[in-house]
Amino acid sequence: MPFDPPCFAPDFFFDPAILAIMRAAMDDRIVADQWGCDVPLAGSQYQEPHVDYQRPLFAEMPDFALPPYMLVASFGLIEITTAHGPMEIAPGTHRMSRAVALESVNAGEIPLKPIPLEIGDVLIRHPWAVHRGTPKTTDSPRPLATIRYVRRWYADNSRDVNSIPVSLWRMFTPEQQSILRFAPANGWRALAPPCDIF
Repeated sequence: MPFDPPCFAPDFFFDPAILAIMRAAMDDRIVADQWGCDVPLAGSQYQEPHVDYQRPLFAEMPDFALPPYMLVASFGLIEITTAHGPMEIAPGTHRMSRAVALESVNAGEIPLKPIPLEIGDVLIRHPWAVHRGTPKTTDSPRPLATIRYVRRWYADNSRDVNSIPVSLWRMFTPEQQSILRFAPANGWRALAPPCDIF
């Protein structure tokens, strides 16, 4: 997603209620490191149930249960009803191994539940929860914007992220800048506070 209106608004990233939830679930030093949008078009089909991570934190122990170190906040830029193809999520599967979770969902042992959203609703979920997109039957697109928040020490360059225009970056307060892990454009660098785990 670009960092330009109407796609971008600072309120998307700095909402006090959302940040309070993210900080309570992780810690006070969270940063936003991914910004994207899913837009299924008319004729879309059910996605295969899947999770949104490919590499576990510890490759040698991929199913090791850890406190959350990433969460995503999603919000519709329109009302998302059944006709708009809402996301379906299998509750509790973020606490299971990926193989067992997918097997349980595919066998029908854990149901996928649709998540309709009204304007102003925010869905906060763990990216390890099994989910899928559903068919959209309306003529208009269904934009679902998503911001991923992570603990400051976590880094993952698996997805390309647009740069922030320098003019926009300079408008943010130091506290707001510390929340964003997106490089300012034009080769100008302004780093967030040092990454540490202590």
